[in-house]
Amino acid sequence: MDFGLVLQTDPPASRVVELMQRAERNGFRYGWTFDSAVLWQEPFVIYSQILAQTERLTVGPMVTNPGTRTWEVTASTFATLNDMFGNRTVCGIGRGDSAMRVAGRKPNTLARISEAMKVIRALGRGEEADLGGGAVVKFPWVRPGAHLPVWMAAYGPKALKMTGEEADGFILQLADLYLTEYMVKAVKDAAAQAGRDPAEVTICVAAPAYVTADDSPEALAHAREQCRWFGGMVGNHVADLVSRYGEHSAAVPDELTAYIKARQGYDYAHHGRSGNPDTQFVPDEIVDRFCLIGPVEAHIEKLTALRELGVDQFAVYAMHDAREAVIDAYGREVIPVVNP
Repeated sequence: MDFGLVLQTDPPASRVVELMQRAERNGFRYGWTFDSAVLWQEPFVIYSQILAQTERLTVGPMVTNPGTRTWEVTASTFATLNDMFGNRTVCGIGRGDSAMRVAGRKPNTLARISEAMKVIRALGRGEEADLGGGAVVKFPWVRPGAHLPVWMAAYGPKALKMTGEEADGFILQLADLYLTEYMVKAVKDAAAQAGRDPAEVTICVAAPAYVTADDSPEALAHAREQCRWFGGMVGNHVADLVSRYGEHSAAVPDELTAYIKARQGYDYAHHGRSGNPDTQFVPDEIVDRFCLIGPVEAHIEKLTALRELGVDQFAVYAMHDAREAVIDAYGREVIPVVNP
C-alpha cells in the first residue's frame, strides 16, 4: 500500500514543502494538496518547490476541477512539471465544491469533468486533444514517454460509474470500511462493464489520521475533536446527493446520508480545518468510521482491512495539531508493519 500526505496550501509555502520533505523521509510516496484558489495559495507554484526539494514524491491536487482553469492550461502545467522533474505528478479531479462555490459559481457537471479528463490526460501525454469548436491542439514540446494519470473523486452512483469507465484512479474521501467496500465495488464493476481491467483503476482512500498514545477516553476525545471537521466536509458533499436522490434512496447508502440531518449550513471560511464550528452536528460514530484515530495498533488494523478491500493508497489528511507526530508515527510504526 502506498501512503500520501494531504495538506492545505496555507502560507508560508515553505512550511508545506518542509512537511512534504518530512513525509518522504518517512516513507510516504505521494504529496497532495487542496486546490481552491480563493481559500489557499496556488498549489502548482508550490508543487514546483516540493518536487525540486524531494527525490521521489509524486504530487498533485486533491482535487482540481475543470472550471477554475482552462483545460489546456491545467494540462500544460502538469506537463511542464513532469518535463522538469520526470513524470512525478498526478491529476486528481472533481466537481470543485469549494473552489467553485467560493467564487460564486456552481460545481462542475459530470459531463464537463468527463470532457476535461480526456483533454488533460491526452495533452499531458503529448497527444492531440479537441478543445471544442474545432480547435484540435497538441503540445509540441512534450517529449516521448510523458505520462499523466488522472484520478477522479466521487461519491454518488453516476460519478462512481464514470470513474470506473474513464479514470485512471478513484479518490474516496472517507475511510469507512462498509462504504469503501460498496464504492470500490461500484467503480470496479463499472470498469469491467466498460471492457477495462478493474485492476487498472488505482484506489486511493483519503481521510484524517490521528495517532494517540493510548485508547483512553481523554485521548480519543481530543483526536475526535481534531478530526470532526472531516465529517462536516464529507457531509457538505453528501448534501448534494441527498437533494438529488432523496434521503432514502437505493442509489446512495443510508450510512452515508443519515448523519447530515442535523446539518444547518456550511461556511467555507472554515473548510477543512479543525475546530470548524459548522461540524458540531457530526457524531463521534461518524468520526470513528470515516477517520483513523487511536493508538498505532488501531491504524494498522484498519489499514490492513482497507488493503483487503482493494485500496492501493491511503492518503493522510493532516489538518490537526499533530501533523509532525502523525507523519513520524506512520514512518516509524505504521508503514513498516503495513508494508513489511
